[in-house]
Amino acid sequence: MNLFRKKEIRDAAVSTAVRSCGEINPGTIPFWEKELYDRLRFTVPVIDAAIGKIIRLTGGYRVLSSDENMQEALDRFVTGVPVGITGHSLHSFTDCFLDSLLTYGNAVGEIVIDFDTMQITALYNGDPSKIAVMPGQTPDMPQYCIKNEKGKLKAASYPQLILFSALNPPPGKTMGVSILKGLPSLSSVLMKIYKCIGQNYERAGNVRYAVTYKPCGDSSQNAFTKERAMQIAKEWSDGMNAAKNGEIRDFVAVGDVDIKVIGAENQLFDTEIPVRQIMEQLISKLSVPPFLLGLNWSTTERMSSQQADILTSELEYYRRILTPVIKKAAEAFLRLNGSAGEAQVVWDNINLQDESALAEARLKNAQAEEIELRLEKTN
Repeated sequence: MNLFRKKEIRDAAVSTAVRSCGEINPGTIPFWEKELYDRLRFTVPVIDAAIGKIIRLTGGYRVLSSDENMQEALDRFVTGVPVGITGHSLHSFTDCFLDSLLTYGNAVGEIVIDFDTMQITALYNGDPSKIAVMPGQTPDMPQYCIKNEKGKLKAASYPQLILFSALNPPPGKTMGVSILKGLPSLSSVLMKIYKCIGQNYERAGNVRYAVTYKPCGDSSQNAFTKERAMQIAKEWSDGMNAAKNGEIRDFVAVGDVDIKVIGAENQLFDTEIPVRQIMEQLISKLSVPPFLLGLNWSTTERMSSQQADILTSELEYYRRILTPVIKKAAEAFLRLNGSAGEAQVVWDNINLQDESALAEARLKNAQAEEIELRLEKTN
């Protein structure tokens, strides 16, 4: 089953419901909005780098089953399930899922099942602009509508196989909001500044010369002014071309010849302050510490520690969104293999500082417990 691929490669075992969802006017992601966020990541490298850092720092996890007999099979599923065309493992699926969630505010995936063997054959990351989500008959089973090639929406036949998450949906809405919302206007100003910097360097940075020949008042020399000017221009051009090839030539001229650099009197604008102001706004929206992006802004060790703690809370929030998706895929595997066990997602610690803090806390608790036992014995 694959609801998000083109018609010619869709699994024949899957069909969409006859009832159209166009009458209900569900909310979807406009195509232009998706295109805007894609171009924004492509145009501003710091935004793309920040999202990549968030995905990698979210960390890994392990899925545990309450049915111990299924743990080995579940581990094989988590590490080896095909994802898309080239990917493998549930981690690869969730990385792409989180990337879509951060960029577009919504992420959708699909559990692909072979109905002949009743086994999960793959996981598929779908295009969030091709799905609409509406409240269903029960809160735990919303209604999903898939957009076909003609732009019409039809209800999905197997909504229980769809994995969907929305990031911070507004009240009364089912679709989420991208973390890039509000950044296109700032990014356009930033790109204008960079464009102006490039144009100024093309004008003033690439040195150009003004060679002026001033003939004297002698009428005999004035008659050959044009020829001498052409000769000076030719020799100057030959000298510049020779310099490109690493050859040094001296320029010798007779008469009053003045050579100046065009634009030498003008100074380039100082863009450090406006660029930094815009970058601060971008990074505050993405909640990534500047030092992780290679920005050497003035900071202290305590400030860096506080920024890392803030980032940790952000990553924990994204983990809470991903956990139900991982749990649903794992429990679907267990049910199809005849197990009624429940899946539990155990996340890795985000960094070594957390490991150190946990170890220190365990040591202090053990020391406190030992002191309490000694006091009890003495009393």
